[in-house]
Amino acid sequence: MSNGIKKQIQEDLNSALKEKRELEVSVLRLLSAAIFNKEKEKRYKLSKGKSEVELEKMGKESREAKELEKESTLTDEEVMDVISSEIKKRKEAIMEFEKGEREDLVKKEKAEMEILTKYLPEQLPEEEIKRLVTEAIGKTDAKEIKDMGRVMGLITPQVKGRADMSQVSKIVKESLMQK
Repeated sequence: MSNGIKKQIQEDLNSALKEKRELEVSVLRLLSAAIFNKEKEKRYKLSKGKSEVELEKMGKESREAKELEKESTLTDEEVMDVISSEIKKRKEAIMEFEKGEREDLVKKEKAEMEILTKYLPEQLPEEEIKRLVTEAIGKTDAKEIKDMGRVMGLITPQVKGRADMSQVSKIVKESLMQK
């Protein structure tokens, strides 16, 4: 269980603080908080099997508490999911701000998205996604829109973190409608 991305975010946050890059500091603090909240949620789910009394007995310094802490640390893949979620929020905000003709806010959201995108692997070009979708449709023998779940189930692990899943879903849907 690597912690590379989380560590990189913390290092970049410290660097941005020293160099007084306000927007980057703001975005990375929000991202760190989102990661922290996700870890807290994971820790809660892991501890659900234990009663409050057991958790109290464990104390903060016990081996069990440290093990729970370790288990609830997000993997790089889970951190990428948090980042993708933050990017999705920015995309939705951009659409709303464009409707409201708030170009200043659109520009800010795009700048924030750019900062967040640095932490994701290089995104797949649309042609590559289409090729993978065609392969997945062939492997699952999908013929109509009701087969979309099978196709998405096969393609998701291949593109996760490397493509916008709403774009992938749209390409799958369009491909199946052409069948």
